[in-house]
Amino acid sequence: MELGILEQMAQPKDKSAEETVADTIEMAQLAEKLGYGRYWFAEHHATKGMASSSPEIMMAAVASKTSKIKVGSGGILLPQYSSYKLAAHLFQLQALFPGRIEAGVGRSPGGGERIRSLLADGKPSQLDDYPEKLRDLITFLSKSGKVRAAPRTEDSPELFSLGLGENSAKLAAELGIGYVYGHFINPSRGEAAHQDYRDHFKEGYLPKPIQRSAVFIICGETDEHAEELAVSQDIWLLRVEKGLDSRIPSIGEANKVMLSEKDKKKIQDNRKRMIIGGPNKVKRELDQLSNEYQCFDWLVLTNIYDFKEKQQSYRRIMELYS
Repeated sequence: MELGILEQMAQPKDKSAEETVADTIEMAQLAEKLGYGRYWFAEHHATKGMASSSPEIMMAAVASKTSKIKVGSGGILLPQYSSYKLAAHLFQLQALFPGRIEAGVGRSPGGGERIRSLLADGKPSQLDDYPEKLRDLITFLSKSGKVRAAPRTEDSPELFSLGLGENSAKLAAELGIGYVYGHFINPSRGEAAHQDYRDHFKEGYLPKPIQRSAVFIICGETDEHAEELAVSQDIWLLRVEKGLDSRIPSIGEANKVMLSEKDKKKIQDNRKRMIIGGPNKVKRELDQLSNEYQCFDWLVLTNIYDFKEKQQSYRRIMELYS
């Protein structure tokens, strides 16, 4: 089993953005010591509660404070940006940190229409142009491309497309790039998506398929301890989806939240996107999901209030597979 971390930089309610960034760098350094293979950064905008808005900058910051762990994006919002400029950013990172750069890109608008328009400098939506922009990015990153971005490093970063179902999997496969399935967003299409990626992969930018999945995991000392920790993530995610204050509440605050029957049902549905339990339960459920997907390379998200508990959760997860 290969394990990495997908970092949204979810911000606890009593911490500033600056403190959250400092904690993130500390977490990445610990992840390297624990043996995690990669540390990826999401891209989110127009939210108080997620401090990762520029994956490329966080990749550079973490790579400069570590020595071997790979850093990546999960994922850069390609439809809003120039494929050429993104290729240049990635090559610059590759020149600084050879062999440690992985690029994950996605089709998301990054927020509502106002935010999408601001990111794209007022240009009309280019979400439908994602396949074309992805092909352009591959060209600008490829040694054989007619136009290659600079600096022209010896090797190019590995490239992945993020997705939530069969269509995104087939696109990545046909373009010969890696694929990351977002189980933490949509847990219902993973098996079919991974199967389609394997079935349709054509050698291209990558010589062989690389498939990953991303999932929320909270690993406590026991199942009961994990449930205690999970309440802050439950309420955080509920508020994120409602467009409310998306900073992570303390366990005390989360336990006091008055929940409607609809809220309780939503939290229960969201649990399908997560693995929550003590070490035995976490390993059993992650192994089962890996076998269902035939995917043994995972990016883990843990968005709980207490930073020390978050560190211990990641430690326990890695110890299951050391």
